[in-house]
Amino acid sequence: MSIQHYQAGPRLSEATVANGFVFLAGQVPRNEDADATAQTADILEQVDAILAACGSDKAHICEAVIYLPDLADYAAVNVAWDAWVAPGATPARACVQAALANPKWKVEIKLTAVQK
Repeated sequence: MSIQHYQAGPRLSEATVANGFVFLAGQVPRNEDADATAQTADILEQVDAILAACGSDKAHICEAVIYLPDLADYAAVNVAWDAWVAPGATPARACVQAALANPKWKVEIKLTAVQK
């Protein structure tokens, strides 16, 4: 079995593909000063691009984990998530409170998908 690495760096790859599965690293916002909804939308835009490069898309997501430092942002995150997620193909999802590596990040999303 081969493993392909997408945007591999010295510490991590943005995604790895193995046996038809696409594993994304935790994705974080590029605009640290945006609110939780805008940060989430930015992350989901990045997810779309990574999944496409790996031969997948949001309709093929199996599982998502959303990390929030402040659970008060849960509703704001869901505004962007609900507008983005593929109708009829919503993945299994967990949302947990966690300290993130950068205190300006309001959300981080990690997910697993399958290739089309």
